[in-house]
Amino acid sequence: MGPCRWTWSVSSRCVLRSLLARLQTAGALGLRKRLSTAPSSPLVCIVGSGPAGFYTAQHLLKHHKQVQVDIYEKLPVPFGLVRFGVAPDHPEVKNVINSFTQTASSNRCAFYGNITVGKDISVEELQQAYHAVVLVSDTGQSYGAEDNRQLGIPGENLPGVYSARAFVGWYNGLPENQNLEPDLSSETAVILGQGNVALDVARILLAPLDLLRKTDITASSLKAIAHSKVKQVWLIGRRGPLQVAFTIKELREMISLPGTKPLLHPSDFEGLGDVIKDLPRPRKRLTELMVKSALEKPSEKDSARWASATREWGLKFLSSPTEVLPCADGTRVAGIRLAINRLEGSGESAVAVPTGRFENLECGLILSSIGYKSLPIATSVPFDAKQGIIPNTMGRVHNVPGLYCSGWVKRGPTGVIITTMNDSFDTAQSVLDDLCSGRMDPSVPKLGFQSLRNTLQLRGVHPVSFSDWEKINASETAKGKEVGKPREKILDLEMMLRIQLKPARGVT
Repeated sequence: MGPCRWTWSVSSRCVLRSLLARLQTAGALGLRKRLSTAPSSPLVCIVGSGPAGFYTAQHLLKHHKQVQVDIYEKLPVPFGLVRFGVAPDHPEVKNVINSFTQTASSNRCAFYGNITVGKDISVEELQQAYHAVVLVSDTGQSYGAEDNRQLGIPGENLPGVYSARAFVGWYNGLPENQNLEPDLSSETAVILGQGNVALDVARILLAPLDLLRKTDITASSLKAIAHSKVKQVWLIGRRGPLQVAFTIKELREMISLPGTKPLLHPSDFEGLGDVIKDLPRPRKRLTELMVKSALEKPSEKDSARWASATREWGLKFLSSPTEVLPCADGTRVAGIRLAINRLEGSGESAVAVPTGRFENLECGLILSSIGYKSLPIATSVPFDAKQGIIPNTMGRVHNVPGLYCSGWVKRGPTGVIITTMNDSFDTAQSVLDDLCSGRMDPSVPKLGFQSLRNTLQLRGVHPVSFSDWEKINASETAKGKEVGKPREKILDLEMMLRIQLKPARGVT
């Protein structure tokens, strides 16, 4: 627990420290003048409005009663991962937007969308304007510093091969992915990866249209999925069932997906009974569910449901992609060649080793779900290219005082929203601790966004406020209501900007 979390509030302790420092250093003639001047409010800039950004802001505002927080976002709309990453059929996960909206509504918090840091404004300019700058990434949308991990195999650039991240952005309304137009004309799709994103993609490909119509999936992607020929989806993993990265909730959803049956080969799960009892509880429950589904006789209800299913999905283990196979004329994907592996070691540390054997799997659609990595935002910001993170200690960027990081750019693309919350609180606490310890001096005059307004205007940048976003939100929800959906997302950036320029209802 940091020194600022004891009896007094952070702001009270920091005020006392500041006053004591003034008493110790003030000369006799300047003492009265110094004591009559209250310490300046710390100005903190957060670059990124996804969960990591908002959780960082929440902690700062809650534990310091004077701090002012400005949140910058490259898109005209906030919420990052929650809006563009969470599956449309998981509306309960999106409820966190309510608390984020409360944070943005604070009179000590401001949202500035439609500003790309690293392009419209530099990190160095932000450092001049604020006492602290926090760089955030949990979807790659915060400041545009991300890249898909490449497979590094022949044929991966053939038509019909896509990143799962782009596919998720396509059906979730991320503007940069709206021209993806994935080819869904093949009966078999392959997803490379066995994490939650891979299961999300498989579920969206196979889910009944009646289920999807009630979600905030985009109208264009719903139309494309309605004409999809995909009936079978394979999720490929280079290791075994004890190393899958998805969680039990997502697996349950797949097993119970209407109109769809699972293809879990008993041979993949035989002999795991003795191992399961020693596994950590989450992994134990997950493995037990896979073993039960693969080895035990299904209930009459499941048996009847699977007998009438027209679609199916399966897990293929110990397989690594080595080549994307083209069709006869070489114009698109026709299959994928997989190297058959064996495992050396056990548990999370098990390593996949090629056996020298191969298998060809026919398919017309390949989605790579092997993650993404952040890219450097500025030459002045340290960056570990191998790990795709900003080197830091508890969110403090190494060798750059006043610069912090949070989210995936801090720890890598791992974890779920609750992980991001705790991680963001830790970074925010580092900022607060530095305010208390004197490592950061809020008495140094800073003007925040006000000092950047004219610069942005001269560069042709039109910032979008949170009240501007609420106009976009109202338009989306109104259009969604007309068709029985929570919202109909606006996909065009120019349209978003036109809507936010309109006066609010009742305002002339």
